[in-house]
Amino acid sequence: MTVEKIDTVVVGAGQAGIAMSEHLTAMDIPHVVLERNRVAEAWRTQRWDSLVANGPAWHDRFPNLEFDDVAPDTFPPKERMARYFEDYARMIDAPIRTGVVVKRVRKLDGKPGFSVSTSEGEFEAQRVVAATGPFQVPSVPDIVPEEAGVTQMHSSEYRNPEALPEGAVMVVGGGASGCQIAEELRRSGREVFLSIGEHYRPPRSYRNRDYVWWLGVLGKWDEIKTTPKKKHVAFAVSGYDGGRTVDFRRLGNMGITVLGMTEGYEDGVIRIADDLVDNLLEGDRAYLDVLREADEYVVRNGIDLPPEPEAWEIEPDPACVTDPVRAVDLKAENVSTIIWATGFRFDFSWLDVNAFHEDGTPFHKRGISAENGIYFLGLPELTNRASSFIYGCWYDAKYIATHIGVQRNYTAYEKT
Repeated sequence: MTVEKIDTVVVGAGQAGIAMSEHLTAMDIPHVVLERNRVAEAWRTQRWDSLVANGPAWHDRFPNLEFDDVAPDTFPPKERMARYFEDYARMIDAPIRTGVVVKRVRKLDGKPGFSVSTSEGEFEAQRVVAATGPFQVPSVPDIVPEEAGVTQMHSSEYRNPEALPEGAVMVVGGGASGCQIAEELRRSGREVFLSIGEHYRPPRSYRNRDYVWWLGVLGKWDEIKTTPKKKHVAFAVSGYDGGRTVDFRRLGNMGITVLGMTEGYEDGVIRIADDLVDNLLEGDRAYLDVLREADEYVVRNGIDLPPEPEAWEIEPDPACVTDPVRAVDLKAENVSTIIWATGFRFDFSWLDVNAFHEDGTPFHKRGISAENGIYFLGLPELTNRASSFIYGCWYDAKYIATHIGVQRNYTAYEKT
């Protein structure tokens, strides 16, 4: 069997893989990008119909290509995002091969590099970049059994309200996905329960600037602080409906029953934790902190941005907050569907290398793994808060490409 030899194999042709290819090409590093489906497949088939980017078009892009048909301050729909990455890959002439499944990567014996086994044959590469991103395998908690008599799906399987069985819907998860899906369902006329836990709830915009701008000027993308932020907290911000601040009280006042965290199930009844009020207050604190820091920045730097006193107003508590629901009887409430907007987990089972912690998470520093020659790109907090975002992974890819270039210089050295 013929083995194709190449310097670097990049696995995945989403935003991370395309960014990686651009920087490797700029450094004349031979490489190939292997993608099991199509370019930017997650944007096409693993999201609901009405999804838009979480950031405005002026920001959620790579530096070298603007959107030519989307206003800078709007939030591009998912189909446009997929086409953006297709256009970008074409612009840089990325060596992408679609329909190729990477089955196994292992260290070669007796020589440097890795064996990459795929559905289309074997590769030998000196380096492998795992650019499969943070959205790999849907994470669904083992709470409600299959025999409960309700349709259960992950948010990546949801498409639109019409595709669901008739009846009420329970959405579990207070991040961007859960909030958007719950609101869309409510607007369609459904009875909706939304179960949330701890969350970070920033303003969508403030004083005529989007939150991504405030993240930049306030240094929040880099998160260099003496007090570290909480990990594993839902990030409640979205571009839905033209971009509005996520406000769980507003959702409650529009008829959604907002609940605390889902903590158990027994005999057709879902138990709800007594943490809703505390979670909302903590979300308010984070929200108001951003407004306060933004105001201080405006004064300190003498910037002329219009005041926005109405942003400081907190909506009144709906009934589901003043009298929190502690249990949901699925049959009594006519709940026919549970949507788990509970995120994703990693799946690097195809990487048979010494680059992981005991729990299966990658062992790396800025994407450079513990296994020499193996790299990770596009993961949350790879370098900073921006790493899993479109613009952030582009800069992380540049750093990794530079490291690969340095390593190539070492291996090419011959003493004269």
